[in-house]
Amino acid sequence: MKKQTIVVKIGSSSLTNVKGEIDEGKLTDIVEAIAELKKANHTVILVSSGAVAAGFKMLGYPVRPVTIKGRQAAAAVGQSLLIQSYIKKFQEHNLVSAQILLTRSDFSDRERYRNAFSTIMELLDRGVIPIINENDTVSVDELTFGDNDILSALVSGFIHADQLIILTDINGLYTDNPMKNANAKKYDYLEEITDEIIAAADSEGSKVGTGGMKSKLEAAKTALSLGVSVFIGKGEGKDKLLQILKGTGDGTYITNKSLETINTSRQWIALHSESLGKVYVDEGAEDAIMHHGRSLLPAGITRVKGSFEKGDVVEVYGKKGMLGKGEVNYSSSEIIEEMKKRLEKRKLEPSIEVIHRDHWVEFK
Repeated sequence: MKKQTIVVKIGSSSLTNVKGEIDEGKLTDIVEAIAELKKANHTVILVSSGAVAAGFKMLGYPVRPVTIKGRQAAAAVGQSLLIQSYIKKFQEHNLVSAQILLTRSDFSDRERYRNAFSTIMELLDRGVIPIINENDTVSVDELTFGDNDILSALVSGFIHADQLIILTDINGLYTDNPMKNANAKKYDYLEEITDEIIAAADSEGSKVGTGGMKSKLEAAKTALSLGVSVFIGKGEGKDKLLQILKGTGDGTYITNKSLETINTSRQWIALHSESLGKVYVDEGAEDAIMHHGRSLLPAGITRVKGSFEKGDVVEVYGKKGMLGKGEVNYSSSEIIEEMKKRLEKRKLEPSIEVIHRDHWVEFK
């Protein structure tokens, strides 16, 4: 089997017991499975939930807290317990692990985005296993990913992983909730995640986690759009992850070989950047950028909305709506000046692209 880069996501319910405490047996099981991947020369990143679930009992909460301050306090206690357990277990296999805590703002801020990428890649180059979790201690609602499912999808695209493995307590995707409908049929393989499949999913999560099957489908759709194959399912024993890579895992495989990976810069533009303006283009420019792989030139712009500077990200609109987003090489005032030149039949500067093709993301 060729060397692959694998992101493994494990949820709270797969790490804790019925009391909400870390289950040593479950944690040992996932560590041993990852150790087997490392022995097979694969590169591995672990996205692990469990901080809040591991900590709330120690704070005296009878169930997972629902308030922000309660979750943050539980995470402050639980994250330390969780990472200590991981470090100890991985050391038994002579493996070094590292903790990385992320928030949504680490992705939306371009400099922090680049720094996070550099840090993760340096750890991987040195054979370290990054253990990533959302920084629940400081996160607030508008800065959260919602759950670690979507975080794992973003990370898998971020580092151009070959496979995202989402481990859960259900053996894959079904046409309906198999616990409620005995006639529900399992999907063994999918090439896409449709809106109908997502709508049919049961969004109810576990008592110790935040995500349900619906969030896993949304994550799979995101990962697939970034060129990453996905597995959603379950397994036991140290060989479970190797079996999944061999295609014999107990779950659903989601892959589409026709989709290409998206470079890190374009991922930031598409998924994380804030649009600071809008640019409207004529039919000729729309055809050039959408169907012929061209960059956007000043001559094709008909209208500008908002104030932005060189290096900002803007939305581009055509006759029927939004076409995509891109990083501009002109400020809004410079584009307007170029539009005036065209109207007055003065000389334009066609050699400078408003949005270069490499900094453009098409929205289909």
